[in-house]
Amino acid sequence: MSLIQIIVLALIQGLTEFLPVSSSAHLILGGVAFGWPDQGLVFDVATHLGTLAAVLFYFRRDLIEMIRALLGPARDNSDPVHRNMALYLAVSSIPALVIGFLAHDLIEFYLRDVRIIAATTIGFGLLLWLADALGARRRELENITLRSAVLIGLAQALALVPGVSRSGVTITAGRFLGFSPDAAARFSFLLSIPIIAAAGGYGMLKVATGDAPIDWAEFGLAMLFAAMAGWLCIAAFLALLKRVGLLPFVIYRLLLGAVLLWILF
Repeated sequence: MSLIQIIVLALIQGLTEFLPVSSSAHLILGGVAFGWPDQGLVFDVATHLGTLAAVLFYFRRDLIEMIRALLGPARDNSDPVHRNMALYLAVSSIPALVIGFLAHDLIEFYLRDVRIIAATTIGFGLLLWLADALGARRRELENITLRSAVLIGLAQALALVPGVSRSGVTITAGRFLGFSPDAAARFSFLLSIPIIAAAGGYGMLKVATGDAPIDWAEFGLAMLFAAMAGWLCIAAFLALLKRVGLLPFVIYRLLLGAVLLWILF
């Protein structure tokens, strides 16, 4: 891979991993626009590790509090909140992890079609708009319940279909359940940790047991740029969400889906 290809695709992956848009659609567009071949498994592993590092670093204080609440004695009234959050994140991750493990090859073989990605990009973009327009804004992250966590986790499993967008569908579910945009986005980002870790770990296992050569310089660059883009994306998205809401991302998804359809037909 050329240096410009590594940088551009790593930035695309880092940015679209956390925005409520489709990373699959963007990677397809990047390849079409520049005539690049598929980036390969090793590159995917590097960018997954990069985005994982980004979200771990951004939410490091929240994660430390959850670990302390789980492993240590109660110190104050916030400990039960942090303990419940850790348990809810674990429960929410189960549907996507189980379905992804059982149906990974099926999804890769049958669903990575540009027509499907275009349709899901548009369809779930409209669903995001509907959730944001109808959803209440009264619930904050501290008010999450086991029921809400399970429902958001089930929604996350839909993101195994390319074009749906993991962050998009979990934020959509959170808004339908009455969470504020900020609360829905924060839970979505925290929920990405086990999913990205599982995807990266699975990819690393395939690389370790296969014959794919690793260029460590390319690997490191891809991981670095994905991490920087991911961290900046989380910070910028949470700041923008309070000012502009989700509508700009809905419009962007609709335009992106239209471009994919134009490429097809």
